[in-house]
Amino acid sequence: MDIEKTSRRIKNHLDQLTVVIGERSVRAPENLTKTAGYIESFYDSLGMPVRKEPYEYSGMTVVNVVSEITFGSQPKPCFLIGAHYDSVMGTVGADDNASAVAVQLETARQLMALVGGEQLDLAVKFVSFALEEPPVYNTPYMGSRVYAHKARKENEKIDGMICLEMVGYACYERGCQQYPFPLMFFGYPKQGDFIGIVGNSKSRKFTRSLVREFSKNAELPVSYMPNCEPFLNMKL
Repeated sequence: MDIEKTSRRIKNHLDQLTVVIGERSVRAPENLTKTAGYIESFYDSLGMPVRKEPYEYSGMTVVNVVSEITFGSQPKPCFLIGAHYDSVMGTVGADDNASAVAVQLETARQLMALVGGEQLDLAVKFVSFALEEPPVYNTPYMGSRVYAHKARKENEKIDGMICLEMVGYACYERGCQQYPFPLMFFGYPKQGDFIGIVGNSKSRKFTRSLVREFSKNAELPVSYMPNCEPFLNMKL
């Protein structure tokens, strides 16, 4: 992987989402539509099958954008990589959550480059969720909940999910990384130069396997944060 080229591509995604499109909240539905179109066009440019899954919220139609890469005719593990593409009202959401969408898209590019080469046996589905921020947060209209309800109804096979959230933040002075009560007492890193991996109890085996793999990259510190489980459904 060409790190410099990937970095430029990630920055370009951020520029498109935050500068060109701008705020992606429920008060800017036209920008939600533009963002969904941008994501769809990206997957289409890679030759990946892509679809929009629409649903209604407060008189407007929003969409989850879904694409997939399959290695092998009958892949055994099926993983999902998700990220929400809306932003908090009044912001362009560079960190929350354009950064995660950019990583999601470039992860798809890297995996597509392996098609026809690496002898892999898995399927990876990419889902970009429409609405996760207030006033939709913690309601049945969150894009992730809409997708989860559909997946359960259709008995979709999901062996693990990676939810990318605010992967753009970084700070390098000790003490710059802060935590809500009571997480500040658990010995987590005090500077924000790491990837935090959080999972619920049912996903403990999968979560730990991610920590092991991420730990192989010495240039990107990783922190396993099991005590954060009660906060998984909260906006910190």
